[in-house]
Amino acid sequence: MLETPVASRRAVLTRVAATAGLVAAGPGIDLVTPVPALAAPGRTKQRKKGKQEKRSKKARKKARSTAYRRKTVVLSTADRHLVGRFSYGINAGLAKQVARAGGAKAWFEGQLDPASISDAYTDGLKSWWPGLANSPQVLWANTQSGVEPSWQVMADYQRWALARRIHSGRQLLEVMTEFWENHLHVPVNGDGAFTYRVAYGELIRRHALGSFVDMLTDAITHPAMGIFLNNAVSTRRAPNENLGRELLELHTVGRGNYDEGDVKDSARILTGWRVDAYRTWNAGYVPGDHATGAVSVMGFNDPNASTDGQDLTRRYLRYLALHPATAQRIGRKLAVKFVRDDPPQTLVDELASVYLANDGRVIPVLRALVGSSAFAGSVGAKVRDPGEDVVATYRVLGVSPTRPTTDDDAANAMLWQVASLGAVPFGWARPDGAPIDNASWATTSRMLAAFDVHYSLSGQWWPSKGATFAKHVSWLPQKQIRFDRFVDHLSRQLLQRPASPTMLKACGEATGIGRKTVITRKHDLVKWGMPRLLTTLLDSPTHMSR
Repeated sequence: MLETPVASRRAVLTRVAATAGLVAAGPGIDLVTPVPALAAPGRTKQRKKGKQEKRSKKARKKARSTAYRRKTVVLSTADRHLVGRFSYGINAGLAKQVARAGGAKAWFEGQLDPASISDAYTDGLKSWWPGLANSPQVLWANTQSGVEPSWQVMADYQRWALARRIHSGRQLLEVMTEFWENHLHVPVNGDGAFTYRVAYGELIRRHALGSFVDMLTDAITHPAMGIFLNNAVSTRRAPNENLGRELLELHTVGRGNYDEGDVKDSARILTGWRVDAYRTWNAGYVPGDHATGAVSVMGFNDPNASTDGQDLTRRYLRYLALHPATAQRIGRKLAVKFVRDDPPQTLVDELASVYLANDGRVIPVLRALVGSSAFAGSVGAKVRDPGEDVVATYRVLGVSPTRPTTDDDAANAMLWQVASLGAVPFGWARPDGAPIDNASWATTSRMLAAFDVHYSLSGQWWPSKGATFAKHVSWLPQKQIRFDRFVDHLSRQLLQRPASPTMLKACGEATGIGRKTVITRKHDLVKWGMPRLLTTLLDSPTHMSR
């Protein structure tokens, strides 16, 4: 009698399971040998799957989180408008400054006192380009010998201005310095004027938030202006009318308020402010070259009997600076720059009135401007010019140029980036200064060039050295985030506002990523697609206006 083997419960269950799973597999299958591995892995997989689903659910929940919003300061529309007009781009750091100050108006008041703002790093930027510290005589000698050509010094001056605008905590001072340097324009490419151009710019900066009367007086009698508009060679025997005319047409009262007789006497008043150009480059007043005799300009009358016309010049310039037509001209230009291209006449009248009531002081006029209803109603009405666009892009992307050692370093190369958009700081060849209206800078060619600069900087391709860049992965506010949340975060960082449906759609189409896709550090978007995503936001009208 054969002994029947007693199978264990586990063996029986295993065989049943094996049979059920393998019958369909056909003949030749061993149904006797236990296959203990088939049942246990099923439960393990189920447990693993359960854990994975739990983790995925948790990850999706985290990816939907909007906790990132608490990490970014987003200014109100009114605050963003004010700070945007009087800065070179609101980055995360500036937004925090405004919040700490208690809002845009408090920040604005603080900016009106630049001496109270510590800005040691910016103060040291001039040393990046040693040639800027040279005297007129050394600059001339260096350009003659080829050691440092004049164009190179002036390019460095332009770079210094751009670097200040990127780094400075005194943003309003930089904005107003550019405004006045453009109004009392001396181009950097003027023959001979380069010898005094750095000192001229520093003079404008000192007066940018002071008195227009003082600024006009010092600017018109400055050697750089004298060389540029030929007053440096104007004498009593041959008065040159160039500066006398532009003083009336561009710097003060404007066209339609004077005649040729006024121009001639204006030129005679200004004679005597000489520069020994192309020899010693010494500048000073030469009484023997002053054209004496009675003068009359738009109601300003003087016997002009003394050969020392310095006091006469100052009284004449003060008269022009405080002329009602000049007040209108200054008021309108400020309104066009900071409000809109077609400011209401009531605003211009108000600014002119404040200007005259305060003896030409700049700060009361600025306060009146930002307090006007016209200013409040001009959100998004101004287009960034090329310099403003490039500087703002550096600021919001966190690209920080460092001391340059080669021409390819960012602090030097950024000048060529601005040039590619159609203009460089103080490079406008005519004496009327670069345009400040929208139409001049809202062209197809400028937009295409701006797109290229935005893409290059987003990709960190050019310039690629001489600067610190924010790593692409650093834009992720958390380990995993849904794409729509990520776009919203970037919009808050770069544009100072939540992402609009249009922006989200544009970013989705640019990257081919769905709104619910979870983005992590290892996602292809972070590894390869960030330039395209960042530049989509930077190419928007929001970034290209201020």
